Amino acid sequence: MQHLISRLLAACLTLSLMSSPAMAQERTAIKQGFELAANSEKKILVFRPSVNVGAQSTGGMFEPNAEWTEEAKKNIAIALAELQTGLGNQVIEAPEAYGMEAQNLQEHMALFAAVSHSVINYQFFVGNRLPTKKRDNKADVFEWSLGKGVANLPGASEADYGLFIYNKDAYGSTGRKIFQIAAMLTVGAGVTSGEHHGFAGLVDLKTGDLLWLNADFAMGGDVRKSDGAQKRVSQLLEEFPGSELSEEEEK
Repeated sequence: MQHLISRLLAACLTLSLMSSPAMAQERTAIKQGFELAANSEKKILVFRPSVNVGAQSTGGMFEPNAEWTEEAKKNIAIALAELQTGLGNQVIEAPEAYGMEAQNLQEHMALFAAVSHSVINYQFFVGNRLPTKKRDNKADVFEWSLGKGVANLPGASEADYGLFIYNKDAYGSTGRKIFQIAAMLTVGAGVTSGEHHGFAGLVDLKTGDLLWLNADFAMGGDVRKSDGAQKRVSQLLEEFPGSELSEEEEK
């Protein structure tokens, strides 16, 4: 253990310099020209959220915890069911998927997570922007897609838009917390203990275009608890196009 911590401490300064600026910032973006007014009679298909919960090892690796994940899935599902009524338009839940349909859905959930990471790394922060996204370095150009394959997802033919939600929590282990303190005291390097990623995106089910994205690498709320999951889902759906949620919160 001591040997491992020594090796990790030696790399702390390098790792801290390599940390993404997105880690501490939430960003929301919407595709140019896209508008979704409340009560527009558009149908939003809500796919079951992708939820993974575990621990962050001393070395920063994700260690999945089945019990935590199941508890979080249940809590997030309840919170989403309560809040989705305020999304401003007709919401329908995606049907259960089996066999090849389930595999296809899982692949698109993974694709959504990958695209969301790319948006954060290469779109939200100018210095990292991909050459194909520069467009004279205009930060307001938002063009991303999951591809036309979304039209084949379960329930897609019955709706206009699909709501994808990805959530991953890694709670700092005891070893990680000790390492965090040791890193600060010995070399003055900042090491995170715990990672909480959340992405919510609205996708055009005909074209696959990503129309709206709310992404955060430092979300709040302990999803293993009902009130924490409520907070998390509220954060994920913040500034949703045509949403009535913000209006309800102000009352």
